[in-house]
Amino acid sequence: AADAALAPVPATPGRQVFQTGGWVLAGRTPVPTHLEAFLETGDPPIFAGFGSMPAAGDVTRRLIGAARAVGRRIIVSKGWVDLDLIDDAPDRMVVGDVSHDVLFPRVAAVVHHGGAGTTAAAARAGVPQVITPMFGDQFYWAKRIVELGVGATIPHTTMTEDSLTGALREVLDSAL
Repeated sequence: AADAALAPVPATPGRQVFQTGGWVLAGRTPVPTHLEAFLETGDPPIFAGFGSMPAAGDVTRRLIGAARAVGRRIIVSKGWVDLDLIDDAPDRMVVGDVSHDVLFPRVAAVVHHGGAGTTAAAARAGVPQVITPMFGDQFYWAKRIVELGVGATIPHTTMTEDSLTGALREVLDSAL
C-alpha cells in the first residue's frame, strides 16, 4: 500500500511525477503559559476558531453557550475578526495564534470553518471536529469528515447555539 502511494504518475516524456500527499511542517511552538495553566485545570476543553473567516456577531455567545451545554470548557481563538469573550467566567478563555499541532491533541473537540489546514490538523490529532463551512472547499471538507465518521457539520449561516450543542454532543459521544 505504501508503494502504491508513491507510484509514478505519467507526465511529459522523460519525466515522472510522484504523488506524495500533503507536506506537513508541524508546529512545535509551546502553548503560552496562561493557556497551559488553563489546559491543566480540568478536563480537555473544546477549541473553537475560524481563522481568517468573517465569523462575527454573536458567534462567541453561541460557541460558549454550546460548550457549557455539553459541560465543557472552551478556548476561543480570536482569529482575524478579533473574537472576544462574553463574560468573566473561568470556564472559557480567548487565545491568539497557537500551534494547532501542539494544542489539538489536548482538546476534546475542534469547532472550525473547514479550512484544509485546520481540518488536517484536527484529523492528525485524532480529535473529533465540528465544521461550520462558509464557502468554497470548506463544504467539501465538512462532507468528508462526516463521511469518514470523524465529525459533524452545520453551515455557518444556520449555526445556532442549539444546533452546535447537538453537533458537539454527537461528536463527543462518538469519541468515547
